[in-house]
Amino acid sequence: MSGVVVRPREGADLGAAAAVLAGVHESDGYPVEGVADPEAWLSPDGLIAAWVAELDGRVVGHVAVNLARPGEDVARLWRESRGAGDAEVAVLARFFVGRDARGASAGARLMGAAEGYARAHGLPLVLEVLSKDAAAVRLYERLGWRRIGEVRHFFAGRHFDALCFVAPGA
Repeated sequence: MSGVVVRPREGADLGAAAAVLAGVHESDGYPVEGVADPEAWLSPDGLIAAWVAELDGRVVGHVAVNLARPGEDVARLWRESRGAGDAEVAVLARFFVGRDARGASAGARLMGAAEGYARAHGLPLVLEVLSKDAAAVRLYERLGWRRIGEVRHFFAGRHFDALCFVAPGA
């Protein structure tokens, strides 16, 4: 087995990333939204950068960086904690790694790409993760992300407890 390669996402990667996302949804229940049209979900409004992880030449993971939408809770929490007013904030999103590639450093490498992009562009990087996604929470904490609060994520009439984190050095 060769090593994981992380590279900028290309349009041709969307189908493969969507297939990995479907598998992650089936095994982990992530995401709670967006699986009806995964390619559109992977390209939301505000997307500024995205990467895929490849293992042995096949896409096994994905991460994106978006500009925070007006009123987005995780960005609001960061701004309040820093007294940063209307400062621009980047949000790590659409992050997943297929079950068969976990343990190969794909997650950490994807996170590193997103963190490097945010640093290079002078943007604080934050994320929101559902509390139920314990493995993701452990990864963020192991990589030095700092918890900044808790919110509730609403989708299709249901609510989910969520944790908010900020990247190391932000």
